Amino acid sequence: MPALARRAFILATLVLPLAAFAHSYAQSPGPQVTAPIPAETMPLDTPYAPGAIALTVDLSDVTRRIIQVDETIPVASGELTLFYPKWIPGYHTPAGPISKIGGLTITGKKNAPIAWRRDPVDVFAFHVTVPDGVKELHVAFQYLQPVRAAEGRFTESDSIIDLEWNTVVLYPSGHFARQIRITPTLRLPSADWHIASALDVTKTDGAAVHFATTELNTFIDSPLYAGLHYKRLDLSPDANDPVYLNLFGDSDANITLTPEQIQLHKNLAVQAQKLYASHHYRHYDFLYLISDKVGGVGTEHHESSEDGSKGNYFTDWQGSVPLRDLMAHEYTHSWNGKFRRPADLWTPDFNVVPMQGSLLWVYEGMTQYWGFVLTARSGLRSASDTRDLIAGYAANFDASPGRTWRPLIDTTTQPIISQRNPVSWVSWQRPEDYYTEGLLIWLDADTKIRELSGGKKSLDDFVRLFLGKDSPSVITETYTFDDVVAALNAVQPYDWAGFLHTRVDELAPQTPVDGITRGGYKLSYTDNEPAWRAYYEKSAPAVSFSTSLGFAVAQDGTIGDVWWNSPAYKSDVVPDMHLVAVNDKVFSVQGLRDAVLAAETSKDPVRLTVKRDDDVKVISIDYHGGLRYPTLQRVDGTPDRLDDILAPLP
Repeated sequence: MPALARRAFILATLVLPLAAFAHSYAQSPGPQVTAPIPAETMPLDTPYAPGAIALTVDLSDVTRRIIQVDETIPVASGELTLFYPKWIPGYHTPAGPISKIGGLTITGKKNAPIAWRRDPVDVFAFHVTVPDGVKELHVAFQYLQPVRAAEGRFTESDSIIDLEWNTVVLYPSGHFARQIRITPTLRLPSADWHIASALDVTKTDGAAVHFATTELNTFIDSPLYAGLHYKRLDLSPDANDPVYLNLFGDSDANITLTPEQIQLHKNLAVQAQKLYASHHYRHYDFLYLISDKVGGVGTEHHESSEDGSKGNYFTDWQGSVPLRDLMAHEYTHSWNGKFRRPADLWTPDFNVVPMQGSLLWVYEGMTQYWGFVLTARSGLRSASDTRDLIAGYAANFDASPGRTWRPLIDTTTQPIISQRNPVSWVSWQRPEDYYTEGLLIWLDADTKIRELSGGKKSLDDFVRLFLGKDSPSVITETYTFDDVVAALNAVQPYDWAGFLHTRVDELAPQTPVDGITRGGYKLSYTDNEPAWRAYYEKSAPAVSFSTSLGFAVAQDGTIGDVWWNSPAYKSDVVPDMHLVAVNDKVFSVQGLRDAVLAAETSKDPVRLTVKRDDDVKVISIDYHGGLRYPTLQRVDGTPDRLDDILAPLP
């Protein structure tokens, strides 16, 4: 074959088939969706016709911390989907602990097994074909509580149980939660155990507790504490506003309060009544565990709250200063978050419609503000200590550059992004700043109203209008951004939409101190540590040097958060290091403080000997700015609006 012909043949046999292949590839339709896509329709606001669910929850297996669940669910024949609650109010995230259930069985007439199929996409959904003639499903499973720290917060010990009802129920899909009825029964470890819950008890029979039939949404919103060591205190401001503090402890000593402590908690209920001039509950029960065995908690509910602190919370009262706003915060949620709730956080059931957090800076941020204010007004924490904590919030923004890239509104998506799990670089990622920056925004708004009105109006007037009502209604009313703006304008006309959009939706790199300034103070720093902080840090899990070196460290030398772009960050200190020595002396928190103070008048760097894995090295931090404890300094000649805000209402 001639060379030219041979070349043509090669092109024909190689290139042309490749071209044909390319053409064929381009025309191929490629993979198609084969996995089933959930097709759940929106639940209907109609009663679940087959009847009320009967639920029995057995808590008797304290040793293994296994809860046995038995349900009888009235049904009609045909296809049925049972849901395990996924979107839990107060968590703002799909946090239903589905991984902790086991042993699910479903039976019909004469205990005949009925097959169930977990949805391959929505793992919280279980599909069942109910045979003809079957009127009830008998559902059984176990809720397997954490027994090791790696599995999550401990919710049970040998003497305390924190039971969230959403963990122990399956419910039929297709209806609003308020249209599904449930009759709960509880079996305690023994008749010696006590309980507290907002649910109504119809009778007790030894270790069995029977509750009144209620709506599913109310049921899930009414958790229960049980325990051997129990005390109930009446905090009611008057007979028309019943409020109770239910204490559960590792021992009786944990829950023994002084007369002064009892009075301070009574003051909280009184000041809340004066602030809100209304309430939206039949009765309110603080459920408070004081324990070193069951994990701390703070979760809001309409007629109760789950609260929990360390075992010496009351007995080491001086060391509890930073923790004392927990009750006021969760109590405020009965008004803001439960009675009034952002429209995109309200859902008709716990599975089909996802929650959205665009107004968490109101839901949580304003609640954080009133938690601080009510704690000060009741005397649970002094005004001076409250100002120190507000200064700490502002100072954290001074030290945290995350506001240069992430607007506050984006942090409201964080519960869904991370399901509230820890992040590595808090000061840069700013995971849930809608709490702390939200507090500063609402302080800004309060002082602005007071300034514009010449002291005649305040944010107190706003919450009475926005959150108040004449009757103790337990029916949620939703709100939008426009509703917030309208209520603010009704109290004091101003460009509140612009005010809020600027602070919430736009990048705002500067520390939000306008409320502090308008309140008559300025943020400043000192080497003198506040007395409450010095005492608290003796036993605190970590001590913060955020405003100086730029990291937090535990008493054992474990380095926690490192602030982005801080002196420590620039010197390659990272959160997983262990601090062994400071300036060639064995590490102690006090030794680190002394080194920072010494560097203030020296040109020598602070030398940290750190261990990471098997490597040990010395890191020199060229820092000479002192300890820089944040404080609010009174500005002479300015109105002392912040002091007015924190003063008790007469």
